[in-house]
Amino acid sequence: MSMNDDILRVLYSEEELEAKCAELGAQISKDYEGKNLLLVSVLKGAVVFMTDLMRHITVPCSIDFMVVSSYGSGVKTSGVVKIVKDLDADLAGKDLLIVEDILDTGMTLHYLKQLLQDRNPNSIRIATLLDKPERRRAAVRADYVGYQVPDEFVVGYGLDYDEKYRNLPYVGILKPEVYKK
Repeated sequence: MSMNDDILRVLYSEEELEAKCAELGAQISKDYEGKNLLLVSVLKGAVVFMTDLMRHITVPCSIDFMVVSSYGSGVKTSGVVKIVKDLDADLAGKDLLIVEDILDTGMTLHYLKQLLQDRNPNSIRIATLLDKPERRRAAVRADYVGYQVPDEFVVGYGLDYDEKYRNLPYVGILKPEVYKK
C-alpha cells in the first residue's frame, strides 16, 4: 500500500505548486527590492515551500530556521507554543518574511510575530502556502498567500500527519479514516 492510497483527492498538483511559487517569488522580489530580506522558515512543514519559493526570489536574501512546537501527534493545536530551536541571525535592520506551510488557527504565528518584533527588525511579513481562514483563532493575516483551503486535513509538500506524507510532491486531502483510527 502506498501513501497515495491514503489521499482522498489531490488539491494542488506538483505543477500548480511550482507555478504558485514562481508567482509569489516574483511578487516578493518586487516588494523587497533594495531591502534586507531574511526568510524565516518554521520547521519542519515549511521547508519544502521555502526551498521552492526562494529559488524564485531574484533579490538578495538570507535564510534562517526556527523550530516551534504547538501540535502533538493529533490533529488539533494544543495552543501552547514552545521554541525548540531559535533563530541564529540578529534581526535588527532585517526585513523578515516568515514562511509557513499553513496558516490555520494563527496561534503560533501570532506568538512568533510578537516574539520577533521585540528583536527590532525593520518589518515582519508572512508568506503562507495554504490559508485556512475559517479555523482562525488569532488576529493574524498573511501578506502572501498561495491558496485558500477548505477545513480538511491536508498533507504533502511538507505538511504531515504524525510525521508522514511530507514527501508527497502535491498537496492532498487525507482520508478521515487514516487520522480517526
